[in-house]
Amino acid sequence: MTTPWRTLADLSPALALGPLDGRYRPVVAPLVDHLSEPALNRARLHVEVEWLIHLSDTGAVPGVAPLTDADRAYLRSIVEAFGADEIAELAQTERVTAHDVKAIEYFLKKRLADAPAALGTTAHGTTTLGTTTLAALAELVHFGCTSEDINNLAYALTIRSAIAEVWLPAATALTNDVAALAHAQAAQPMLARTHGQPATPTTLGKELAVLARRLRRQLARVGRQEYLGKINGATGTYGAHLAAVPGTDWIDTSRAFVDGLGLVWNPLTTQIESHDWQAELYSDVARFNRILHNLATDVWTYISLGYFTQVRGQGTVGSSTMPHKVNPIRFENAEANLEISCALLDSLAATLVTSRLQRDLTDSTTQRNIGVALGHSLLAIDNVRRGLAGLDANPAAMAADLDANWEVLGEAIQSAMRAAGLAGAPGMEEPYERLKELTRGRRVVGDDIRTFVQGLGLPADVEARLVAMTPATYVGAAERLVSFVEEG
Repeated sequence: MTTPWRTLADLSPALALGPLDGRYRPVVAPLVDHLSEPALNRARLHVEVEWLIHLSDTGAVPGVAPLTDADRAYLRSIVEAFGADEIAELAQTERVTAHDVKAIEYFLKKRLADAPAALGTTAHGTTTLGTTTLAALAELVHFGCTSEDINNLAYALTIRSAIAEVWLPAATALTNDVAALAHAQAAQPMLARTHGQPATPTTLGKELAVLARRLRRQLARVGRQEYLGKINGATGTYGAHLAAVPGTDWIDTSRAFVDGLGLVWNPLTTQIESHDWQAELYSDVARFNRILHNLATDVWTYISLGYFTQVRGQGTVGSSTMPHKVNPIRFENAEANLEISCALLDSLAATLVTSRLQRDLTDSTTQRNIGVALGHSLLAIDNVRRGLAGLDANPAAMAADLDANWEVLGEAIQSAMRAAGLAGAPGMEEPYERLKELTRGRRVVGDDIRTFVQGLGLPADVEARLVAMTPATYVGAAERLVSFVEEG
């Protein structure tokens, strides 16, 4: 049964099917310059242009004269001018070729045909008409290349720029926010919970520092990522290159070109660059996501315990029916987007490391989703940052929780009894069992603890230290430990 509703797809081809290109577009828009289809095509065009320049300038193909500065400038201006008109033209060409990289080749050849005569500069600085025109170099475009020679380099360049210019700065800023909050709350006592039960107190700052350091460690791994590339022909053997021009050292030519793009040359491949570096990167980003997910669920729990209050007056509706509520939606949205991102990143990492024999096409469709995977991560990062900015710590709630759980001092007392007994103090037998009898299964108050300690016969200095201790002061070195967050 069909609905009588109007078909929305007829209204505008720009209507988004997914939320990243719909309601969340403002947050993820910076990735469009790197991981959209037009961005990939611009990078492909860049690789084709630079390969033509490289072949010409190195003399790899006999009979091709080095380009003039004006030639190079014209060729590179093709990439620099790539915009809406060029995107539309390229799309029209691809509808004819039914092949995206071939469409790039034809697009560039047309620009060569339209180029002015080459200009050269003499040693005396005067301008003279060059001996060839760029149109004559049409068959040097895509020379010796399979589509994957262009694609692997274009993807490496666009993924590298997306990580370096968009994702990594956002993730770093978030981690800095968490670290700053950890420092601000370094001394704030808080009841810990292990297995959901009251446990040895800590500080709010120390717990946030744990998460910030974990995030920093993953960022360091992402920052060290290598981006590999190759340009070696249909099966990675330079077969066509050597058949056409056996006198050129094509291995050295390939290495110099890939190095010149700022990538790491991969000397051994099939038709495709093996994508192992991509799998490594996506696993590291997914691990960052999962640690961030841990942060989001922990902060959500602290909010539910009242340890954080959410700042009102931000122009948001907390609940559609309950006026008193301010829901922790930023952290919940982050959880969901991190889970989607991780699912995609895991799929990318698993799929891209396998290719049947010398080539199959599973990587082609898979790689088109890189922007979606990173987009959901970027959206989650934005949500967590906005969520954290709307929080105030609530020391009163934390203090009340601590004061209601004096039994957590049982660990401190039995440990002090063990140490005193080992030092020769009498009457310190079975400290764990004696504290278990006092504290397990019931609540105790400060007087219960102090009375118990005073009846143990501990050395006077130990007794005084334990009698003065409260759950709020039993935080060990938690405040000092926060300083280690900077070493993540």
